[in-house]
Amino acid sequence: MTDDDATASEDAPIWRIEVDALAFRPEGHRGVCMVHRHAFRTLLRHYPSPEECGDFFRQHVAIFQAAAHEKIERAAVPVDANFHLTSRDLSRQMQN
Repeated sequence: MTDDDATASEDAPIWRIEVDALAFRPEGHRGVCMVHRHAFRTLLRHYPSPEECGDFFRQHVAIFQAAAHEKIERAAVPVDANFHLTSRDLSRQMQN
């Protein structure tokens, strides 16, 4: 989904054009988690379109949620703060 004005939710990620990132709301968190297209490029090994990033997110939503929760705990992210996931954050979860 591409929409700068929409609010990301747990089940409906949005593409944030102004930061070139997919945004979603982790379960139980009030802030938004963003994953830049460069992180997807590392994971997918090519420069993906926003649609490809969204497809990858939907195919691996449990991994994105787990990576977000791990980062929230590890970095003590406040419950209403926005934050980013890197390809390294996601790769760690994919190996588990």
